[in-house]
Amino acid sequence: MKQYDVVIVGTGSGANLVGEALAHEMSVALVDKGPVGGTCLNLGCIPTKMMVFPADRIMEIREAAKFGIEANIGEIDFARIMDRMRKHVGASHDRIRKGLDQAREFDFYFGEARFIDDYTLEVDGTTIRGEMIFLASGARPSVPPVKGIDTVPYLTNESVLQLEEKPASLVIIGGGYIAAEFAHFFEAMGSRVTIIQRNERLVPEEEPEISDILAKSLGSRMEVLLATEATSVRQSDNGVTVRAKNRQNGEEREISAEHVLVAAGRTSNADLLQVAKTGVETDASGYIRVDAFLETSKKNIWAFGDAIGKQMFRHAANFEADLAWDNAVHGAAQPMDFSLVPHAVFSWPEIASVGLTEKQALEVLDDRNLLIGRARYTDVARGQAMLETEGLLKVLVDAESERILGFHIIGPQASILIQEVVNVMAMDADWWQLTRSMRIHPALTEVVLRPFAGLRPAES
Repeated sequence: MKQYDVVIVGTGSGANLVGEALAHEMSVALVDKGPVGGTCLNLGCIPTKMMVFPADRIMEIREAAKFGIEANIGEIDFARIMDRMRKHVGASHDRIRKGLDQAREFDFYFGEARFIDDYTLEVDGTTIRGEMIFLASGARPSVPPVKGIDTVPYLTNESVLQLEEKPASLVIIGGGYIAAEFAHFFEAMGSRVTIIQRNERLVPEEEPEISDILAKSLGSRMEVLLATEATSVRQSDNGVTVRAKNRQNGEEREISAEHVLVAAGRTSNADLLQVAKTGVETDASGYIRVDAFLETSKKNIWAFGDAIGKQMFRHAANFEADLAWDNAVHGAAQPMDFSLVPHAVFSWPEIASVGLTEKQALEVLDDRNLLIGRARYTDVARGQAMLETEGLLKVLVDAESERILGFHIIGPQASILIQEVVNVMAMDADWWQLTRSMRIHPALTEVVLRPFAGLRPAES
């Protein structure tokens, strides 16, 4: 058995800690079953955004007519779009793998790890032990218990990246972030898409107004079945057939397509690690339990990223990694504030949010102390020029402290527009801080201030 000061499981955000440990002259073991670089680089945000970007260009061309521009798309080279994505991801992956294989300052174990005792792991027959362990073991696609799903070659957000040919048709089971982005991409490529969403809303974590706008937009391009549950899947002549049941009226129907994509959430890899054998507890969904400081139920074992199931975004995991290290090594005792984690959904239109939803805010404030403001993109000159009639911004403010509790956007450049709000919230400043700098006129950034002009009590 080899002893280490620090053992890190996961080469996504976990790899960020290797340099910190070496700077403290600690012995380090880094473990990963692959693909090295983590989910974001290989199977998540990087490849999907490389796919979505050309899909956005297609939508811009389609919508050019509203500006008096007649434009047509001659041909879409699906294979080239996918090949460009895979080459970019492959080059980054290979660079990381080469660096890890050549590392001399620390030991890299390429294989699937599992705990066999307190602070002790086995990696493909090799036993290692860490005085301090950081778990960034990630998550994998969750497959719902739909009858027959195991009898068909279903796609997930991972396997779909390997498609060489554009599907003529696609059924997506699920209606969250992953489903929304892939639905946008494949419909733009020319596939006939059907979404089957068990919930009554698309992207149900978002504000109802935003979910409604997205459902309307995607619904104009594809069939969107809400409050509908996939009950069975079977092989058919030209692909697969999904049987679905409306959860409100009981009506049943069948949808046939060339492929079915399962986008029904994620499952923590904690079970593969067998974390219980080292005294690390998991919650009812299988995610690793951590306290406010990201320490698990076992002293000196810390966890972050998708493995803990909270705000499952790479930027959040990177922030958590740094925080866990400071708390573990420097005794910082700094809690993680998940309410400050922003996120974006790169659908069409784009969505970005940070902080509480209206429902969550009303759980901590009464309706008289919660101020709500809304604005449209067309409330500013640039939005009018864009003819962006659907774009919406919504802000939630604590009337007493004048702090921003949440901010939600759907529309062009949402992921960019929200950043200055994130910065103000991180400073724990009142919303007036946003007014203390000038914005270029007429630029879209002017719209960020507009919801504050209409602040009203939630009860009104």
